[in-house]
Amino acid sequence: MRNASFLTIVCPVYNEQKYIEQCIESILVQDFPRENLEVLFVDGMSSDETRQIISSYIDKYSFIRMLDNPERIVPYAMNIGIMEAKGDVIMRLDAHAIYPSNYFSTLVDALYKLNADNVGAICRTLPARETPKCKAIAIAMSSAFGVGNSYFRIGTEKVMEVDTVPFGCYRKNVFEEIGMYDVELVRNQDDELNARLIKHGGKIYLLPNLVIDYYARDTFCKTWKMFYQYGLYKPLVNRKLGSPATFRQFVPLLFVVGVIVGGGMSFVNIWLLYAYCFVLLLYVMLGVFIGVRANKKVHDWRLVFILPVAFGIIHFAYGIGHLCGIYKVVFRKSFNVSSNR
Repeated sequence: MRNASFLTIVCPVYNEQKYIEQCIESILVQDFPRENLEVLFVDGMSSDETRQIISSYIDKYSFIRMLDNPERIVPYAMNIGIMEAKGDVIMRLDAHAIYPSNYFSTLVDALYKLNADNVGAICRTLPARETPKCKAIAIAMSSAFGVGNSYFRIGTEKVMEVDTVPFGCYRKNVFEEIGMYDVELVRNQDDELNARLIKHGGKIYLLPNLVIDYYARDTFCKTWKMFYQYGLYKPLVNRKLGSPATFRQFVPLLFVVGVIVGGGMSFVNIWLLYAYCFVLLLYVMLGVFIGVRANKKVHDWRLVFILPVAFGIIHFAYGIGHLCGIYKVVFRKSFNVSSNR
């Protein structure tokens, strides 16, 4: 690790009282030198105990500060933090995650050793609570069937160049060269920024041996909302970039279109109905199969029945969101929605 590096942590928060304390505690045990560190929590005017909890740590640790984000959404928070940052390296954190003690030092070291513009770690998704529903959400978000070849979610065995990483670690001059976070994007702001970085010749690397523990949403409703927004903003991101960044983003869209079109065509011919039912049955059985495998690991037979539902929520939410996003782009409708995350 370069001793000369000054690191600024930017962590957007809004109503995170369930998670913020354990996040801060994982920051305090980092082996990165505190004299070269500042931690900026950018709060969207939380209405719970988040601000009070952060303030209690500010009173004890001079390198922790809190900034206000009246706009409440992540890209505004990141831009506020970046403009306030003293560091030559900027690292985004998420309050839903817990970070290993060598997280800061390993990423900063890799940033320079790999001559990278952004580096990140594997994201191990954990259930928010020890309920079958929460376990199913976490497993679905860590499965290739659930999220495709998103390597930071499903893992990799080697350092690899990728299109995006979670909660990136950037050279600060990246933002001077390609611009700041796009404030029009409630979701997918990291994907858009990283795609813009790659278009400008930047390099992004994923580190296989550094793992974040990330807590998934705790209800199907929150999971639906999150993935719906991921899908909704993808067409806007593609329009801004001029082309899609990856193919995998279209899979849920094609699935939803197939379900809708196939459902209509199944009334035309009995064999089309059989084929349609077979495909849907195959989809459900894949979810059941993954549930059976999960049961062997976590010993909860209810996952056999709940996991197909979790997969369906992720895929339908993303696909329907993507359809709505295409509609908004084609007909130039506003993407302004009320959201805090």
